[in-house]
Amino acid sequence: MQKIIKQFPVLSQYTYLNTATSGLLYDGLLDWRQEHDLDFLIGGSKMKMKSNVLLSETRNTIGKIFGCKSENIALVPNFSIGLNFLLEGMGGKRNVLLLEGDYPSVNWPFENRECSTYYLKVTDTLEENIYDRIKLDNINVLALSLVQWLNGIKVDLEFLKNLKKEFPDLLIIADGTQFMGTEIFNFEDSGIDVLGSSSYKWLLGGYGNGFMLFADDTPAKFSCRSTGFNAADGDVGGKDKMSFAKQFEPGHLDTFNFGSLNYSLGFLSDIGMENIAGQIKKLSLKAKMELENLGLLEDAVVKRKEHSSIFNISGDKDLFTKFLENDVVCAQRGNGIRLSFHFYNTENEIDKILGILKRR
Repeated sequence: MQKIIKQFPVLSQYTYLNTATSGLLYDGLLDWRQEHDLDFLIGGSKMKMKSNVLLSETRNTIGKIFGCKSENIALVPNFSIGLNFLLEGMGGKRNVLLLEGDYPSVNWPFENRECSTYYLKVTDTLEENIYDRIKLDNINVLALSLVQWLNGIKVDLEFLKNLKKEFPDLLIIADGTQFMGTEIFNFEDSGIDVLGSSSYKWLLGGYGNGFMLFADDTPAKFSCRSTGFNAADGDVGGKDKMSFAKQFEPGHLDTFNFGSLNYSLGFLSDIGMENIAGQIKKLSLKAKMELENLGLLEDAVVKRKEHSSIFNISGDKDLFTKFLENDVVCAQRGNGIRLSFHFYNTENEIDKILGILKRR
């Protein structure tokens, strides 16, 4: 793992606990990007004419890693654009259950449309509360982030799978931006109808790329209107023949951005998602135990059996400044300070954080 960590120059300068804000650029990806642009420099349109090969490869890579048919995958610049495209085709007035304090790009698109929105506080009994509200309020759409951006609470994926079995007509739409790349995941076995994700955080894909995954029966539930020449694969006569997923790709896609995602997915696969998941879980367990012992975590997090590797600790501006003075990169979120641990972090870095907290 140390050899891999050396690919990230930022880690030699800082204790980087801010992947929940932005994943890191690394040597291998930088090399690929430079080669890509050099090919464009000397090849121009000849190089770009090969873009469909790279984009198809990217879809195939996403599908292989996350268990989704390539034809059910749309490449989008980010989750927010993908969700807005989707909701334009949702039609009808839906009863939508959202989580209080969820990422604005999850909640706002529903609030800005003709939906009846219901809200649920994120507590230690999140799953039980979701189940009760779905029955009570005749909910037909559940939209949520798989991992909450403010405090790292992660919804039980097995719960979502069982929820879908009991309520097969329930439409489950998930934001995976703070989740994808942290553990092994199979979309087709998840019970989720639509999962969208930006790739600049845990997937290390850089900015300007993301994807939408659709269950087989999702197209029948939407009447999306977005269209464009690229959606028809450049076929002048293909206006009425485009697939559901391609409707999310109306214009040209950037091979630099999506090639970066494809490269990083290969990078993560070479490390092994099981190894990445194991390292993240080890760090999460240690961080949760130590921060809990210091009384810095909210009750909802403490009482959960499983948690992500994102933690929001009690702390003011002075503590945040103290972290910065000790070369710790983190973020102020909500009423506290957010720390997030990826596979390139270490237990020694957790010990450094604990030392700063105990000395304050």
